[in-house]
Amino acid sequence: MPARPDEPRIEEATEDASVAPHSPADFEARLRQQVILSEFGVEALRGKDFNLLLQRATELCAEGMRAEYCKALEYLRGEDTLLVRAGVGWKPEVIGHATVGADLASPAGFALKTGRPVISNHLADETRFRTPQLMADHGIRRAINVLIENRDGAFGVLEVDDSREGKFDEADIAFMQGFANLLGSAIERHRTEELLRASLARQDLLAREMSHRVKNSLAIVASLLTLQARSAEGEPAVLAALQDARSRVEAIATVHDQLWRQGDLAEKDGAGEAVPGEIDLAPFLDKLVLNLASGAPTHRLTCAADPQKLSADLAIPIGLLINELVTNALKYAYPLARFPSGGEIRVRAERKNATLVVEVADDGIGLPEGFEIGRSSKSLGTRVIASLVRQLGGTLTLPPKEHGAQFHLAVPLEKGIG
Repeated sequence: MPARPDEPRIEEATEDASVAPHSPADFEARLRQQVILSEFGVEALRGKDFNLLLQRATELCAEGMRAEYCKALEYLRGEDTLLVRAGVGWKPEVIGHATVGADLASPAGFALKTGRPVISNHLADETRFRTPQLMADHGIRRAINVLIENRDGAFGVLEVDDSREGKFDEADIAFMQGFANLLGSAIERHRTEELLRASLARQDLLAREMSHRVKNSLAIVASLLTLQARSAEGEPAVLAALQDARSRVEAIATVHDQLWRQGDLAEKDGAGEAVPGEIDLAPFLDKLVLNLASGAPTHRLTCAADPQKLSADLAIPIGLLINELVTNALKYAYPLARFPSGGEIRVRAERKNATLVVEVADDGIGLPEGFEIGRSSKSLGTRVIASLVRQLGGTLTLPPKEHGAQFHLAVPLEKGIG
């Protein structure tokens, strides 16, 4: 707000400020102030908690000024008062509760409304301003105020006070204004980060809601395929195709179910920032294998997966691939004539250096001679597996095994696994 013609000029507001000192002791004090200001500048850039940053600013500012008191005041526009947000030297009940007037008759209010610093070295004899009750209660004799502002306007005032005789001067204004400017930049950064966090939270909520709806839609498709399969019981080939399709749909639905249910959909990175769209591999595979096991009660399915964050873009093809491999093992690894009580199928996933390794193994009859996975395969399942491996940019090998079969998938981490 611009000053009115009848308001005190800046020269009057600082009329009792002394000239810059030149003694060695004063020079050392000013040098110490610059060191403190530099240290706070680093904290202001790195600080995540603005309340702690405000408190730290008051502590360092009081130290640099060799003063008993310092406070950071936030302007409450609706009440036209200044709230003590942080401070040092004050009674415990002051911080977060006490207020001072924001009008032109108070030193802090004058600095706020005019944007100009205020020095008052003799509050008891002051004719320009009244002494706020808070300061009178603490026996404050002198005060210096500077404005804290940013692009959005005035945040409040930074004030240093003392109950002892002495003088604040123009050099002290430069020191305090440096603190106020750093605080203004920090406020602007924190507000920007809050807006970004709010935007990410909304996107996160929308993504979870979308995954929930997709999962429900896929569940409906799976149910329709089940109903269609019941009507095709007299046609084994059609029945098998419908059951395979249902299994693949359920595998995708499991991914979206995990995206919806995992409360921390947005995992935090090392800097504490959100990394949206990731799920934990371990519970995802556990759920997938459990679903497959529910349809094969005579077999024993186990899953051992290391905790590992995975993007949804990778989780879906890996889930589908494991679904195909386990489904094939359930169909062919343990013929009923030789294994009337079924057999074991193991799923394992772990991180090895820069690679995610996934294995599916059984102890059944093994793979038929000439078995291959590729486009030329006559089996739709193996062609689907080959396509998924290419999509993942990985490699699928068949390590030799004395009994049964083993599939070894290696996916490079640079494809998106964190």
